[in-house]
Amino acid sequence: MDYSSTYRLAQDIRDSDEYKTYHELKEIVMADETTAALVREYRKLQMTIQVAAMSGKTAENDDMQRFSGISTLLFSKPEVRRFLLSEMQLQQALSDIFRIVTEAADLHITMPGIEV
Repeated sequence: MDYSSTYRLAQDIRDSDEYKTYHELKEIVMADETTAALVREYRKLQMTIQVAAMSGKTAENDDMQRFSGISTLLFSKPEVRRFLLSEMQLQQALSDIFRIVTEAADLHITMPGIEV
């Protein structure tokens, strides 16, 4: 298989507005060590809650409360809110690309949030 089109796609992703916006905001937000630590904790808790939900369980109440509190704090800061929303947009674009590629290959892969 020739991977040249894959490398062009990777470059197209790096050239996209979603990618550029995400990385510009990431530099700004992650420059503050306290905010960076909160973002890391937010992601960790988000993953813990998602894994629990995927396995049919309910996340621990402490995790839910901490996630809610950290989310409120992070989303109250305009630059952090823009960063997290831009991250979601980039993830959605990558999810769309994954869906298109797996459909083209006639693969039936089940992933959370992606129906192929």
